[in-house]
Amino acid sequence: MSNTNWNRRRFLGTTLSSAVGSTLAGTAIAPAIFGASAAQAKTDVTVGLIYVGPRDDYGWNQAHAVAAKALKSVPGVKVVEEENVPETVAVRKTMEGMIQSDGASLIFPTSFGYFDPFMIDLAKKYPKVEFRHPTSLWSADKHPMNLGGYFCYLDQAHYINGIAAGLSTKSNKIGFVAAKPIAIVLRNINTFTMGVRKVNPNAVVQLVFTGDWSMPVREAEACNALISAGNDVIACHVDSPKVVIETAEKAGVKTLGHNASQAQLAPKGFITGAENKWETVYKTFAVAISEGKKLPNQFFGGYDKDMVLSTPFGAGASDKARNAATQAIADLKAGKPIFTGPVKSNTGKVVLDKGYGLYDPVLEKMDYLVEGVAGTLG
Repeated sequence: MSNTNWNRRRFLGTTLSSAVGSTLAGTAIAPAIFGASAAQAKTDVTVGLIYVGPRDDYGWNQAHAVAAKALKSVPGVKVVEEENVPETVAVRKTMEGMIQSDGASLIFPTSFGYFDPFMIDLAKKYPKVEFRHPTSLWSADKHPMNLGGYFCYLDQAHYINGIAAGLSTKSNKIGFVAAKPIAIVLRNINTFTMGVRKVNPNAVVQLVFTGDWSMPVREAEACNALISAGNDVIACHVDSPKVVIETAEKAGVKTLGHNASQAQLAPKGFITGAENKWETVYKTFAVAISEGKKLPNQFFGGYDKDMVLSTPFGAGASDKARNAATQAIADLKAGKPIFTGPVKSNTGKVVLDKGYGLYDPVLEKMDYLVEGVAGTLG
């Protein structure tokens, strides 16, 4: 699973910018166009969701499963799910079963390796079925038009995590456990740090890379090392933050979540968390399909498009943190930028010479750590 997850994130870190640069302006307003808040489907529609791991992993898969549960509440929509499906011919069989046996007309296979060749082949075979992938490997010049992608900009919620962390620390040392130094991870680390430093310029984010997406032993070791170094708040970007959150909670250290809600794992120290709100995508697309509308091939957004959210504040959040984070969410919904430049790397180099909007393609290409991060890419 770790290798496939590496591939999924590697795409997000290196090539998403090319897709976003040319299509985001047209797709960002899609929720308003398609009526994501529609109460029910006009005609019955069956939607299939496929997970590479368990639905209760407190991470990537659970975030999708939570959205699937919300989708089931829409009258006229039937949801079929399959978990622990390998990125092999097994996913082809699962998709065909959903189409032929369940009558699915919209399918969300949620892991990187499902796309090529499996989703591509079935999109060609079933031109009346819509297939959408949680990245955008889709290209208009080589892929079927009933295929596409969607993406929630979770860096925005990590910025909110950073603001809450900066106002919840007493030591001014905040730890961050991350998997790999690729662009999408670096963007989350950097936006987190921008949030921390906005409200607490004296705070430092101490970074440790584990080297892989799911390494429970290394995650625990990294968390303990950060705690031993005096960090009293821990954040992360790994597939399932469960180990990090539980390790910190046991040590009496505050935490911030990633991907899905981990609040129940840390009743004493949880502050808030960065969650993907796939629900917006699933409901929007399902209702649009039921109304006979054409789906966008690329669909992206953050708080302003109701595609990310912050986990409700836990006992670890100070009053100042709650107030500042709430205001910052409102600012992001209004389109206020995070990177207002000039921004320096933690080696002193100017990496952003001016301000950039929330979805500027420049932000997709991060190969640096911003000022305030104690750590290296090596």
